[in-house]
Amino acid sequence: MAEGKKGKDGRKPIRIVFNMSWIYMLLVLGIIWMFFNQGGANPQKIEWDEFKTMASSGDVKEVVFVRNDFEGRVTIRPDRVEKYVDKFGGTVPKKSPHFIFLVSGSFNAEEMFGELNNALPEDEKFKVIIENNSKVWGTVLEWLIFPVILVLMYFLMFRGLSRNMGGGAGPGGIFNVGKSTGKLAEKNDQKVTFKDVAGLYGAKEEVVEIVDFLKNPRKYTALGGKIPKGALLVGPPGTGKTLLAKAVAGEANVPFFSISGSDFVEMFVGVGASRVRDLFRQAKEKAPCIVFIDEIDAVGRARSKNGGFSSNDERENTLNQLLTEMDGFDSNSGVIILAATNRADILDKALLRAGRFDRQIHVDLPDLKEREEIFKVHIRGLKLASDFDVEFLSKHTPGFSGADIANVCNEAALTAARHNHKEIDRQDFLDAVDRIIGGLERKGKIITPKEKKSIAHHEAGHATVSWLLPNANPLFKVTIVPRGQSLGAAWYLPEERQLVTREQMYDEMCSLIAGRVAEEIVNGEPSTGALNDLERLTKMAYSMVTYYGMSDKLGNISYYDSTGSRGFELGKPYSEKTAEIIDKEVKDLIQKIHDRSEKILKDNMEGFLELASLLLEKEVIFADDLERIFGPRKGAETEEKAREDAAAEKETPVSSEE
Repeated sequence: MAEGKKGKDGRKPIRIVFNMSWIYMLLVLGIIWMFFNQGGANPQKIEWDEFKTMASSGDVKEVVFVRNDFEGRVTIRPDRVEKYVDKFGGTVPKKSPHFIFLVSGSFNAEEMFGELNNALPEDEKFKVIIENNSKVWGTVLEWLIFPVILVLMYFLMFRGLSRNMGGGAGPGGIFNVGKSTGKLAEKNDQKVTFKDVAGLYGAKEEVVEIVDFLKNPRKYTALGGKIPKGALLVGPPGTGKTLLAKAVAGEANVPFFSISGSDFVEMFVGVGASRVRDLFRQAKEKAPCIVFIDEIDAVGRARSKNGGFSSNDERENTLNQLLTEMDGFDSNSGVIILAATNRADILDKALLRAGRFDRQIHVDLPDLKEREEIFKVHIRGLKLASDFDVEFLSKHTPGFSGADIANVCNEAALTAARHNHKEIDRQDFLDAVDRIIGGLERKGKIITPKEKKSIAHHEAGHATVSWLLPNANPLFKVTIVPRGQSLGAAWYLPEERQLVTREQMYDEMCSLIAGRVAEEIVNGEPSTGALNDLERLTKMAYSMVTYYGMSDKLGNISYYDSTGSRGFELGKPYSEKTAEIIDKEVKDLIQKIHDRSEKILKDNMEGFLELASLLLEKEVIFADDLERIFGPRKGAETEEKAREDAAAEKETPVSSEE
C-alpha cells in the first residue's frame, strides 16, 4: 500500500523503513549477548583442598573439568545447596555451577578424581566430565572486534563530521574541512536593493560609490583611480548593517559571498587560514563580486602582545591569512570586501589600515524621520486601523533600532490578535512598546497596600521633578503596574541630542534621584526600590567628573580611554590622592543633586501628593494628568519647535537610481 493512502478501516498503514543503523544496533547487541550470556551463573571460587572436603562429604553431584583452562566447575547436590549458601554468606549461586577451582598444568584429572570417587560409597559418587574449551567465539571476537570498532567510528563520527564541515556531499569527505563555508548568492538571486533599506541616509551615500564602481569600473580606472578595497560597517546591533551589504550587492547586480567571522575558527589547526584562502579564490573567480564578513571581530580581534596569557594561535593565524589576502590581490580585480561589527574598537590596527578596510561607514540608530520610514516598511503587510498615525509612533520610539521596530510591529500584531481585534490600532502598538522595553505585565504579582503606596510615591517623585525641570527628558506616562523585574516605571521620550550640557545632566540626575527622595519625605526612610536609579546616577556622576571634565577641582581633565589600550594596565591612570578627590567630588555632586530634588518636591508638595493619589487610583497616568496638576511644562514649546526645525532641515534620501 502506498504511503499516505488509507486502508479499509480509515487509518494510515504503518511503514517500516530499513535503515543502516539497524545493522549497527544488532551488531552491538550481539557482541553484548556473547560477552554476557555465560549461563547466568556467578560461581564461588574455592581451592582444591576445599573441593576435596566437599567431595569426601558426598555433597558434590558433578564436576566439569576444562582441560585447556585448568578449571573445574562444581555442581552441588540440590538438597545440600542451602548448606553452602549459609556457609559462604549468600555468595553461592543457586544455579549450576556453584563453585569453580583452578589447578596447575601438572594436574592429572583422571587420577585425582578417580581417587576421590573410589573412597566414596556408591550412592555418593560424583559424575566427572573432562572436556576442552574450543573458544570459537572468543577467537572470532578477538579478530573482529577491532575492525568492527573502526567501521563504527567511521560511520558514526567521520561521516557526521564531514557533513557538518561541508565535505559529505562532495569527494574527499573530511578532507574538505578546509573549504570555505561561505554562502554564494548569484547576481540574479539578489532581490534586496536600496529601496528595501529605509533610513540610513549617510551610510547609503558612502556605499553608492562602491555600487557605481562595480557597475562602471572603467570610469575610475581610466583616470588612474583605485576603488577602496574594503568598507567596514560599524554600528549598534540591529541597525541594518547586513541588510545594507545585501542591498549593495543587489543594487550592483553582482555575486554576493556571505560568511560569519566565527566560521573561520575551528578546532583543527590551519582550518581557518585554509578557508580564508579558499574564500578569496572563489571570489576572484566570480569577480566582480562582494564578499561580506559578518561579525568580523570574531576573527579580527587585536592580536595579543603577551603571548603567554591570552593568545589564540589558530585565530591569529587566520587573521594573518586574512590580512595577506586583502593586501594580495590587485586593486582593480573587482573583489570588494564588506564587513560588519559593533566592536570596531577591538579590531586589529593592521586590519583598519589604508589598503585593507579603507573606509569605516557608521550605521547609527535611526532618527525621527528614519524611524518613520522604517515603520512604513514593516507595516506593509499589517492590517491597520484607518486612523493609524505612523509619525506618532516614530516619536514614541526614540533609540529603537531597525530590528527593534520590526519586533514592535510583529508584537503589535500578536497583541491585537490576543485581544480579538479586527485591526491593529495605536494602543496595540503602545502595548507592544511597553512589553519590549519593560517586559511582560505581571498582573498576578502580590504587592501589599503599603508597598503599593510606596511605589506610587516613588514614581510620583520621578514624574514631579522631571516635569518641573526644563532640561529633563519629557515625560510620557507613569505606571505602577509591575512589568518584568520592575514594580513601576516612569516612561520618558528622550530628546535626540548630539551634545549634552552640564545643566542638562544636572536635571537628568535630579529626576533619577527624585524617587528615593520622595520615599524619604513620605515614609521617613528609603527602600531598596531605587537600586537601578542609584546605579545610573552614580555612573553619570563619575562620568561627569572623570570623563567630561565637569569638576571644578579637577578641571578640564579626562581619564577616558577610547582606544581600549589601558585594558592591559593593572593600575589606574591617576594617583591615590586624585582618586580621593574624585570620590569626594562625586559624593558632593550627588548630595547637591539630592538637596535640589528635595527642595523641588517640598515646594510642590500639594501637587506631588495629588499625583501619587491619582496614580494609586488609576495605576497608569499620562502627561495630560501632570499638565492639569502642575500646568504646562517649561520649555515644551522650545523643544517642539527645535524638533520641527531639525526635521525640516533633514536632507533628502539618497536615490538608488542613476
